[in-house]
Amino acid sequence: MKLKDYCLFIDGEWKQGEQFYDLKSPYSGEVIARIPLANKKDVIHALDSAKKASRQMRELSALERSKILERVSEKFEERLEECAYTLAMENAKPINAARGEIQRTIETYKFAAEEAKKITGETIPMDAAQSGKGRFGFTKKEPLGVIAAITPFNFPFNLVAHKLGPAFATGNAVVLKPASQTPLSAIMTAEIFEEAGLPKGALNILFGKGGDIGDLLVTSPNAKMITFTGSVEVGLQIKEKAGLKKTTLELGSNSAVIVNDVNNIEAVARRCAEGAFAYSGQTCISVQRIYVHHTLYDNFLEAFIQETKRVKVGDPTKEDTVVSSLIHPKEAERIESWLQEVDSKNIVQGGKREGSIIEPTVITNVNPDMAVSCQEAFAPIVSVNKYKDWEEAIKLVNDSQYGLQAGVYTNSIDKAFAAVNEIEVGGVIVNDIPSFRVDQMPYGGVKNSGTGREGIKYSMEEMCELKLGVFNL
Repeated sequence: MKLKDYCLFIDGEWKQGEQFYDLKSPYSGEVIARIPLANKKDVIHALDSAKKASRQMRELSALERSKILERVSEKFEERLEECAYTLAMENAKPINAARGEIQRTIETYKFAAEEAKKITGETIPMDAAQSGKGRFGFTKKEPLGVIAAITPFNFPFNLVAHKLGPAFATGNAVVLKPASQTPLSAIMTAEIFEEAGLPKGALNILFGKGGDIGDLLVTSPNAKMITFTGSVEVGLQIKEKAGLKKTTLELGSNSAVIVNDVNNIEAVARRCAEGAFAYSGQTCISVQRIYVHHTLYDNFLEAFIQETKRVKVGDPTKEDTVVSSLIHPKEAERIESWLQEVDSKNIVQGGKREGSIIEPTVITNVNPDMAVSCQEAFAPIVSVNKYKDWEEAIKLVNDSQYGLQAGVYTNSIDKAFAAVNEIEVGGVIVNDIPSFRVDQMPYGGVKNSGTGREGIKYSMEEMCELKLGVFNL
């Protein structure tokens, strides 16, 4: 069967590429498409077209921008199964999880449509200052112009929506560079925006290596903001090269859960297993570290191992699959090498690799300096350790270079508020896992987990400039 050659999307046109790469299914290894590689001229063309389109986007009314985003949401509903199957093919996301991502994508664009109509400034009480009498001051929010968005493989529809939705809601244009492994989802997104009536050139999509395309986007004077989701290493490079541009960086994590006291240990173990193994652990807020009070430890561990044994591994197109291939064989090899550093008696469940698949794995008595604990795994592995008192638990969670989200199970309202105050993360989820996220909440981290916040309303704040007007009456 002849493979389809896909196109770049620049200035509202589908542009043929000069060079291509083969896109392979992570699960089967089969080549599923040929994807064009953008060159320097393509990047410059995309940035120029976005700059031109940004003027048209700026002139659209709030209602016009909202209606475009509403139509996008509706078209994703119409193509839900097609989008979900695309995810299963290009990034081995199990089909049920893929449907969940598309449902969230639909919601994300709906939130953006709603927030597009709520962009407001405020009046300033100028006469509160001695020299302000007789003056009227107000603020307004204006779009930045062109936003360069660089997105990862793991949520290629919804994390793209978290860039595009707020950007278009605020009247900006976008040049998008999706992950090399997930171009098909970006192409489908562009098709949907095209059908929804987005002005020509407001969305441009480029495929290629980050070092080739990303550097041009980050350093271009046309790009007024860089929004990036990915690794710490790349995020730091972007920060250095972006200069005075605005940046939002959503980076890594090794999210932790404290199990302090609970009413139903089996239910908590089940929920923690969901957070650890969904989509093979390839989520920034996947449960990677669990700290259990010593009085609950044995019962929790037994229940957690039983839940782990129930996790279905295999073909991502099967309805009951939870864990499938990691995104690339090298990622599975990396995790295998990490597991080889662990004493075999401490691997109490799983621990084996088959091709690109890592078995759901539970490790105990993990030294906090080991890679499986202190680095971001992005794989279906989790460590379960015991602690004696609350202060020790907080210290263990905070002993990390990351700080995205954390979960705390407790029946104590005092400890719940103490967790929110004392844990060094962007979000503390009480009586649930750190993997919990709804798309309108502020989302982002501290330390090496990044800068800025996503969540439509909060991203929109990042994507605007605040302008002051003062009248001498």
